[in-house]
Order: sequence, then C-alpha cells, then structure tokens
Amino acid sequence: MTAVAPNASTEILQQLIRLQCVNDGHEDSGNETRAADLLRPVVDLPGVEVQTLGPKANRQSLVARLPGTDPAAPTLLLLAHTDVVPVQPADWHQDPFGGELIDGWVWGRGAIDMLCLTASMAVAFRELAERRLALPGSVVFAAVADEEAGAAWGADWLLQHHRDAVMADYVITECGGTPMHTPSGMKLPVLVAEKGSAWTKLIVHGTAGHGSTPLIADNALVRAAEVVRRLAAYRPLAVIHDTWREYVKAMEFDPELEATLLDPARITDWAVAHPDRGFAADCHACTHMTMSPNVLRGDGKTNTIPGSVEMEVDIRILPGQTADDALAVVRDLLGDLIEHVEIVPLHGNWPATASPVDSPLWRTIGKASASVYPDARVVPAITPGGTDARFYRDLGATSYGYGLFSHELTFDHYVAMFHAADERVDVHSMGLMEGLWTDIAVDLLG
Repeated sequence: MTAVAPNASTEILQQLIRLQCVNDGHEDSGNETRAADLLRPVVDLPGVEVQTLGPKANRQSLVARLPGTDPAAPTLLLLAHTDVVPVQPADWHQDPFGGELIDGWVWGRGAIDMLCLTASMAVAFRELAERRLALPGSVVFAAVADEEAGAAWGADWLLQHHRDAVMADYVITECGGTPMHTPSGMKLPVLVAEKGSAWTKLIVHGTAGHGSTPLIADNALVRAAEVVRRLAAYRPLAVIHDTWREYVKAMEFDPELEATLLDPARITDWAVAHPDRGFAADCHACTHMTMSPNVLRGDGKTNTIPGSVEMEVDIRILPGQTADDALAVVRDLLGDLIEHVEIVPLHGNWPATASPVDSPLWRTIGKASASVYPDARVVPAITPGGTDARFYRDLGATSYGYGLFSHELTFDHYVAMFHAADERVDVHSMGLMEGLWTDIAVDLLG
C-alpha cells in the first residue's frame, strides 16, 4: 500500500479542526454545514454525484457518490462525521481548535474522533475519482452531521429521508486499527460490534427554601449528591458475552491475562489496578453495564435552596441487555430515594448491535492491512461507545469501525484521547489511512 499525497489529508484535517463544529447536544449547535462546504470541492470532480443534505441550514451533510459500472454490484460507504464534542481549553497543552502541526502530530479537538478519518476518506475518494477506474461497485463518501449527539440531524435523518443516497451494502466508519502488541504478535482490532445506550434523566425533588435556614429545608441538590454517589459506586459483575470472548481469544494474550479477561469475578479488580489506563478502561467498559452521571442542572440563586435538580446519566448496555434492564438497576440503586426521583428515559436510546465477521469486507480489510503490517492479524472487537454504524446494521448492512494507525500512536493513548484533552494524531497515520481506503475500495468492488 502506498499513501497518496499524505500532506493533503493532514491539511484538510487542520482546516476541519479550525472550523470548530462543536456539537453540545442542542439542535442549533454543530454548524456542520461549514465542514460540508469545505469538503465539497475536494470530492466534486467529473463523474462524481455530489449532494448537500440536511434538515436545517446549519446542519448539512455532504454525500458524494462515484457510480460503479454494474448496478447489481455492491456499494461501499466511507462514513465520516464532521461534528466534535465540547472542550475545556484550560486542560489542553495546545489550542484545541488551532489544528497545529507540531513534531509530526496534528493537535486539536476531533483529531482522533473522527476528523482524521474524515479528511483521509475525502482524499482517498478524490484519488479514486481521479483515477477513473471502472469499478463495478459504487463508492460513497458521506461526511455527516450530529454523530456526537445521537444523529437525529445526521445519519438517522439521512436514512429516513434520503436512504437511496446513503445506503450501502458495506460500511466503514470510525474506531479500530490501532496496533496492539501481544506475545503472539501484532493485532489490529476491527470494531464489529458496539454497546447500546440507555441515557436517562433523573429529576430529584426536594422543597425550596431560604439559604439562610437550611436546617428546616429539604435541599434537592444535597439529595442529588447522594444519588450521584450511589450511581458512581455501582460495581456490577462483569458479563462475558460472545463478542468479548471472541475478541479475547483472537488477541492471543498470555494465558494469565486471557484467564483474567474472561473471568467475571476478576476483571474489575484487574482493570482498577492496571497501569495502562486506556486499555484497562476499554476492557472494563466492554464487559460491564456502565453508568456515568455527567450533567447536573438546578435553577435558583445563592440564597435559594433548590426544590428540584435534574441530572443526565450516560448508561451503556451490553449485548443481551435492554434499556428496561438499565432502568431496573437505576431503581434498585435509588432504593429509599426513589419516591423523590422521577426517572425519564432520554430520546435516541438504542440496543447493542453487531455485524458478522465472515464477510467480503472483513477479508478485504485483512488484505489491505497486511500490505502495511504483514505480520499483523485483524481481530473482531466491540467498542463501548456508539457510532453511526448502528443505523446501518439495523438495515442489514455489514458495518465495521476501522482505521489504520502507525506504531507511534499506542492503543492506550488512542483510547484515552476520546472526548478528552490533548487530542492529536500523527501525520504517518494520516498517510496510512489514505492508502487504506483506496485499497479497500479497489479490492472489494473491483
């Protein structure tokens, strides 16, 4: 595999970071139309069908199609998103929206999640169009809005309103492809499955009063603090589901580690103590229902005791678990506080999803990756996060999360940078991915 013009995707990545398409969950945030406008001239070439689609003027997605010569041949979708999550600038060592190139690394929000793939997919799509190859199958590049807040304005909306434009037989999107070294050799995880979501709002009630006389008040914020404590202390037994078992077996860890990762009674204590925090956190999340209370809201003022407080809890569920299972756990954790708490499921929750491993796309990914890492083996894995792949799996498409990263980017750092400070990606990885997407398209569709 040879990377085509690696500097091209690096420069586009820098520009995408600087656009600051921050999605804070509100329908007027994101402003991803700016990213669609930036990427359009990259892919708008002779023979390419280009559309800008979306429900709102500022939430547009870009869809580019390179038609194949055989209408009956399969379609490959390179599925990217253009929105990023908010930042806390004080936590960063560089400007989170500067897109600076420092010692071979591009710094900025979205560098990993997932603007590095967005930029490299756009450049690879352009390369395919410029080659004018007569591929039987079609290639689609979609740079979509709103992935970070549930996709109501992005992939979900596109599939509901413009399915013919964005549907495909095979889909590749974010996550995976970070080299992992084991005693049996290098492994490259391909995300074939992901956990589900059961996001929940808790409205904690008390009695409003004056801040100067707290003894006779029933402070909802104090009660909410106890609710947070109980949620944070949740320590369920691990669930060793089939996807996790297949991943651990395929990784060929040393026997002791393998035994620990497949033991529901040992894996939690191991994860808490393990020094590689990114890897440990990923292993824990992929085997547990998790609850993270992340948002707390309360109206009032300094001298007013709040009568109610709202919190939002990010709950992630495993294969075989349901949103009702998660709500049952929440009720149990609330215990004696439940009479003071309203439990409101948030919109957009979804079950865990998975795609089969035995597929032409799986074999193509393995072949393309071997041209860079000939001694590596691709292995099926599950991600604790959510991606737009779930919408396509629900419609029958084989959907994987993948990329191809250099040795410079360790798995531990990769996991730790998602939605965190000092997000960055190396230029070497950008070049590898440009070549990856073109190789996959030619091999799968040719």
